[in-house]
Amino acid sequence: MKHAFKQGTNPSAPTLVILHGTGGTENDLLPLANHISAESSVLGVRGNVLENGMPRFFRRLAEGVFDEADLIFRTKELYEFLGTAAVQYGFDRDNLVAVGYSNGANIAGSLLFHYADAFKGAILHHPMVPLRGLKLPDLSGIPVFIAAGENDPICSAAETEELSALLREAGAEVDVHWERHGHRLTSSEADAAAVWFAHMFRAQGG
Repeated sequence: MKHAFKQGTNPSAPTLVILHGTGGTENDLLPLANHISAESSVLGVRGNVLENGMPRFFRRLAEGVFDEADLIFRTKELYEFLGTAAVQYGFDRDNLVAVGYSNGANIAGSLLFHYADAFKGAILHHPMVPLRGLKLPDLSGIPVFIAAGENDPICSAAETEELSALLREAGAEVDVHWERHGHRLTSSEADAAAVWFAHMFRAQGG
């Protein structure tokens, strides 16, 4: 997978895996990652699917309608890539925190839905429920931050509540931060994510 890696200054801090929205690149969320944890190493990944020339992490059939078979395939592809990248760059595979926006948050959510050891934590900006009817793995002790818009036209407040409930039922520790700026990733939710990260991972210097 196309990607970029930036070595951090604190080897004990979680490595951030940044996952862009539709049309983004592996570098799009680098400023956000730096804001959340300037000391962390950062792995930016570009989605392998193109929609009208725009990179995505998986196909969709229509707005808000995912190609579930492709989502499952791409989730496994990304999971395996993270293991390969950990060997290549020498970071701890068990110390990863996802930072995703929109389509990137959805693939991060799908990784949580499929693998108990995908991430040590996750920051999801405007995610949807990736799949329904799936038995989630045991996510006990995994902290998840969700930034959502009360008036998000793509991801409704009800969908956010559903996703947070599913994650909590699987044992995850979920914090939801609400905004009123539609589907936009705002500076105020980035600030909230940074505060949350510092609280959750302070012991590791992140």
